Amino acid sequence: MSRFIPSILTASALMAATSLYAEPTVAVYDLDSPISESGQTSTSLFNLSDASRPLTHFDITESLEAAINDNEIKGVVFDVDDSSMSLAQVQEIRCLLLKLREQEKDVWLYTEYLTPTTALLGSAANHMTLMPEGNVMLTGLYGESMYFKNLLDKVGVKVEVIHIGDFKSAGETFYRTGPSEYAEKQQAALLDSLYEQIINQLAEGRKLSKEKVKDIINKGVISPKEALELKLVDHLEYRTDFIKKVRAHYGKETKFDRTYSLPDPNGPEIKGFFDLVKLMLNSDGDAKATSPYIAVVVLEGNITDESVAPVRKEILAATRNDNCKGLVLRVNSPGGSALASDVLWEATDEFKATGRPFVVSMGAVAASGGYYVSAGADKIFAEPGTITGSIGVVGMKFVFGDAMDKLGITVHASKRGKHADLMNITRAYTPEETELIRKSMLDVYGTFKKRIMDGRGDRIKGELEKLAGGRVYSGKDAIAIGLVDELGGLNDAINHLYDSLHSENEIDVLLFPEPKSPMEGLFAKPKEDKHEFIQAAHPQHSMVEQLRKELLQSQAVGLLGPDKAKQIESFLNKLEAYQSQRVLLIAPSLPMN
Repeated sequence: MSRFIPSILTASALMAATSLYAEPTVAVYDLDSPISESGQTSTSLFNLSDASRPLTHFDITESLEAAINDNEIKGVVFDVDDSSMSLAQVQEIRCLLLKLREQEKDVWLYTEYLTPTTALLGSAANHMTLMPEGNVMLTGLYGESMYFKNLLDKVGVKVEVIHIGDFKSAGETFYRTGPSEYAEKQQAALLDSLYEQIINQLAEGRKLSKEKVKDIINKGVISPKEALELKLVDHLEYRTDFIKKVRAHYGKETKFDRTYSLPDPNGPEIKGFFDLVKLMLNSDGDAKATSPYIAVVVLEGNITDESVAPVRKEILAATRNDNCKGLVLRVNSPGGSALASDVLWEATDEFKATGRPFVVSMGAVAASGGYYVSAGADKIFAEPGTITGSIGVVGMKFVFGDAMDKLGITVHASKRGKHADLMNITRAYTPEETELIRKSMLDVYGTFKKRIMDGRGDRIKGELEKLAGGRVYSGKDAIAIGLVDELGGLNDAINHLYDSLHSENEIDVLLFPEPKSPMEGLFAKPKEDKHEFIQAAHPQHSMVEQLRKELLQSQAVGLLGPDKAKQIESFLNKLEAYQSQRVLLIAPSLPMN
C-alpha cells in the first residue's frame, strides 16, 4: 500500500493550486481514536480481524496542507470526541485550521465533549458546535504523579537511585512518597507555561479576554447552555441537525470526502489465499523510494534497543539512497536507554555527514534521550506545548534481598574479580561501588552535553550546565534558551526542509517505518540491511514486559481510568528499562490533563 503524500507545493504552484477533484468538496475528519505518530501496531494472530491502518498525525497534517492549497476544497468538518491528542498535536492542527480560515475556507467542528482539546481546536473554527446535552469539562490543567515506595517497602524491595542533576527526578517515584523540592518546582513551572498557552489560545480564538477565560475555567463544571452564553461555542445542535445544516450550506453538488488526501484506512482486502500471497510479496516499502523524496522517520515511545532498531535502519537506508533529499526525524519520546540513544544519534550523524539537510520535529515530548537524538539536527522545531530538555542522567538498582528472605529464598554466590557482583540484586551498593557507578554516569552526562554543544553550538543561550541538570521545559520556554530553533509542527519542519532544497519540482514526502495494519504487519518481511555484516542482536522480551502487558489488559487497571493506567504503564516501562540498562537518559513522568 502506498504511503505517498503529494509534496509541499512551490510558490508558483500555490498561485494556481490545482484540485484533486473537479467538484466542490468538503473534507471530513473523524477523530474518534488516539492519533498515532508512527502508525505502528502490535501484531499477533489474535488481531488479524483488524485490517485497518492507523491514522497518523502525519496523515492529518499533510491532508490539511493539501486542503489549504486546493481551490475546490470549500471547507473542512472535524468530528472530535475522545481522540486523546497531545497538546502539541492539537496546537499544530489548530494552526493549520487557522491557515484554512485565512484562505476563506470554512472550519466546522462538532463534539459531544467540550474539553481543553476540543475547545482549543474549536477556537480555530468559524462554526463550533456542541451537542445540546453534551459534557462540558473545561476545568483547567491537572498534574498527578504516583509514588511506589510504600508498595516496594511492603514487599521488601529497596531501590537505590543515583541522579546526575538536581532536577533529574525520573527515579523519584521508586524511592520517595512525594516529589522533591526540585521536582515540585519543575512541575509547577511546566504547568504554568502550558496553562498560559491554553488560556492565550482560547482567548485569541474565541475573542475573549484572558481574565474571562480564566473565570470560565474556575467556574468548574458548566452546562452546554452556559458554554453557548459564554461564547465558548457557536451552536448547540444534535449531530443529525448539524449534518443537515452543513449539507444545506454547500448544496447538493458538493462532495463530502472522508478520505481526502489520506491513505486508505481500510488496509488490504483479503478474500482468499491468493490475496495473502500478494500481501506477502508486496510488503517491501523500499519500492516506493525510487523517485526524489523527503524521509519522515518517526521515533515514538521509550528509547530501547528494540524501539530504535527499525528507526536506525530507516535512517541508514535514507543515508544510502541518493533519492532521499532530506530527513525529518519526528521525535515523540521521553528517552530511555543511554546506549540506545547513542546508537540512534550515530545514525543521524551518518546522515548529516552526507551534507543533506536534517531537521527534527518534536511531538508531545522529546526529553532526555529524546533530546539527545535531536541535538545534532540542523534545525529543531517544537510546538509551544512540547515537553523537552531533561538533560541529565539517572541510574538505579533494585535490591531484592529482603523480599527473597520473606519468600524463604537463599543464595550462595561465587565470584572471581573484585567487582564481579556489582549488579548483584541481593544487596545494596557499597560506598566504593556507588562512586564507580557515579563516575561512569558522569562520563555519560559529559557525552550528553558534548552532543548538544557539537550540534547546537552558539545557539545555546548561556552556560549549558545551568540549563541542564535534568531541567524540563515547554517548547515555548526552550526556544528562549536555544534548545529549540523555531516554534512549529511537523508540517512546518517539512516545509522548511523543502524550501532549503531550492527545488522547482515536487518532491514526495514518505513516512517511515511505513504504517501497517495488524494484517500487513504480520506478513511484512523483516527489513534486512545488507550493508552491515554485523548487526545488533534482537532484544528478548523480558518478564517485566510480559507483566506490563498482563496488567494493562486487566479489568482492575481499566477501572482506575486512562490517566492512572498510563502512570502504571510508565512505572513498568521504567522498571523494565532499569532491569536491562545501568544508565538511563529518561525524563520524569509529568502527566497533564
